[in-house]
Amino acid sequence: MVTLRFCGAARTVTGMCLFLETARGRLLVDCGMFQGPKTLKALNHEPFPFDPRSLSAVLLTHAHIDHSGLLPRLTKAGYRGPIHATRATMDLCSCMLPDAGHIQESEVEILNRRNRRRGRAEVQPIYTAEDAERCLEQFRPLAYGEWIEPLPGLAARWWNAGHMLGSASIELRIETEGGPMRVLVSGDIGQPGTNMQPDAEGPSGGLDHLILESTYGDEERPRVDEAGRRAALAALLREAARAEAALLIPTFAVERAQEVILDLVGLMEAGQAPRAPIHLDSPLAIRASRVFARHAAAMEEGARLRAALGAPQLVHVTDAEESRRLARREGFRIILAGSGMCEAGRIRQHLLANLWKPGTIVALVGYQATGTLGRLLQDGARRVRILGETVKVAARIETIEGYSAHADAAALTRWAAARGPVSGGIFLVHGEPEASTALAARLAGAGVAPAARIARPVLDEGFRLAPGAAPQPAPRLPRARRLHPEEVGLPDWHNQRAALLLGIEEALDTAPDDETRAALLARLRRAVEGR
Repeated sequence: MVTLRFCGAARTVTGMCLFLETARGRLLVDCGMFQGPKTLKALNHEPFPFDPRSLSAVLLTHAHIDHSGLLPRLTKAGYRGPIHATRATMDLCSCMLPDAGHIQESEVEILNRRNRRRGRAEVQPIYTAEDAERCLEQFRPLAYGEWIEPLPGLAARWWNAGHMLGSASIELRIETEGGPMRVLVSGDIGQPGTNMQPDAEGPSGGLDHLILESTYGDEERPRVDEAGRRAALAALLREAARAEAALLIPTFAVERAQEVILDLVGLMEAGQAPRAPIHLDSPLAIRASRVFARHAAAMEEGARLRAALGAPQLVHVTDAEESRRLARREGFRIILAGSGMCEAGRIRQHLLANLWKPGTIVALVGYQATGTLGRLLQDGARRVRILGETVKVAARIETIEGYSAHADAAALTRWAAARGPVSGGIFLVHGEPEASTALAARLAGAGVAPAARIARPVLDEGFRLAPGAAPQPAPRLPRARRLHPEEVGLPDWHNQRAALLLGIEEALDTAPDDETRAALLARLRRAVEGR
């Protein structure tokens, strides 16, 4: 019997981690970091729900941190086996994982200074840059289509998923007592027709079980072609130039930053947007861009991308003090900085310095998860908290369609149908509850699988798999469950506290007189004291 457990990305878009156990060994597919609300991020510090020392292999779909970000913690906890990935994924992880370790060290140092002042206990980083460097020694590169045998009786091969450089779906062929069984893990599937990656591929001829991402499972996004996307970006460039203000573009350092740079340089070269320096304020994006340049031949726009990454108007901002000076600068400027959901990195200081200015434009070019600062801005928040300060949102917040590297509901359904028929079960992961629910209905309606065989697992839930049979529940692991299902993928109490504090500040600021303010504070005090 084969057991599959969902140790991440269950009814949320982060922390992807599948734990697979056969009669002859155990392995993981992905080991991602949890991002978003603090309740989710706290899982990064907790023990894994399995023993890392018991694993024989890790199979990695791609380099994004929500799929790879806990690998250094896994190896630090005792995992000594190989980490199998495409060469491009391995090269990107060599940039991303040490960077993640460095960020954690820096953020913990700041937090511990605050904890010492408050008399609280100090904390340790999840892992360090040095831990990440050691983890990289366990990577083993492979090519698309190449079969490997990470466990006795289990073969695996990687298919191009079209999501980002090096991304893959992973096909598993497992020998069981009931005969051979085919399982496919989609990874993240790219939207067809994107600039730099080919359309997602995959095996055909029928599967026993499919694990499918559902990020945009409830959306059929407008068909924005390359020209339409660039026209929207050009319009924002012209408006920011007329207002002599900042155009801030929060960007994921890998793939999205490079794709936006390709468009910005192309617009300037074609005379469709004003020429201006493009400040790439992300050391990670700068290092990742070198990897993209090395792998340019594997991308459909590779030659143009290599030229754009070497364009004279592209300015690399590496020094932290230089970044702070850039945040304080006035006039028209274009700034690309991480993180893409505004949750960390240098974009926060740029937002803090410019979000309150009416002329500022913030262009969101990627998915914004529930509870993130980017999602709050996208949803029209009038005030937000950034780096401990309350900031009025006077800037114009725009979402540019056409950059998302995730397939929408229609594309996911077509891709899944092309892999069918699925004779066992489909498991929907990497999606918020509304998205996975909607995709389940769409897949059933399209005849990809019966509704009764489409599951939406919760965190740490397990299933027993057999060839051609409906999945059966598996007993919980001793360490599970780490969070109640209702706590996953939704705004948590930290979000609620921040919203309450912002509401209190606004009510006090807009109160007509001091007497009204005093009465409000008295009511709040009574509520806190339980009277």
